[in-house]
Amino acid sequence: MVSQSLPNQYLADPDVQLMLRVATNDHKAFEQLVERYQDRLIGFFYHLLGDRTVSEDLAQDAFLRVYRARERYKASARFSTWLFRIAHNLASNQIRGLAKRRREVSLAAGSSGSHEVKLEDRVLAERSALMPTRMLVSRELQSQVRDALDGLAERQKMAVLLHKFEGMSYEDIGSIMSMNAVAVKSLLARAREKLKTALEKHT
Repeated sequence: MVSQSLPNQYLADPDVQLMLRVATNDHKAFEQLVERYQDRLIGFFYHLLGDRTVSEDLAQDAFLRVYRARERYKASARFSTWLFRIAHNLASNQIRGLAKRRREVSLAAGSSGSHEVKLEDRVLAERSALMPTRMLVSRELQSQVRDALDGLAERQKMAVLLHKFEGMSYEDIGSIMSMNAVAVKSLLARAREKLKTALEKHT
């Protein structure tokens, strides 16, 4: 076990312990972290971007950044918080890049250059806890839920995914998104209200 002067709460995180081993060039430990988080990262990026290939590429980029940072790693948070902070930055950069390209296409084509972002209907139906009904049984209703989520601002959507899909606390989300817990709670409250309003239009 690698020793660092850390709060006990972080030392108790088995993924922190794995990352501390990665810092000593333990390749098996790195493989374990990839196995544990690969699907979660791909899902996170996919929910935000709607492109499986791009999501897989970004997940690979996130792990590459983790590995490159191994010698500088300081466990100042749970490993998942640190990893999703990297993922958050990658996703934000990707979204800004897409928005810029859409504006350029719009100006060139003289049209809106709209871009639809799609989510996995099945996952939305099973895991979303923000909706007024938990029984999403029809494709029409699932489409309404997807559209409502897509209507959220980027930071609202990011917070919803981290809180409801990843089960993260306000404090962890705040660490990832550079906000305090009170601001995160307010952001999620606004997201819930916007989702509720969007879905009530269909009732």
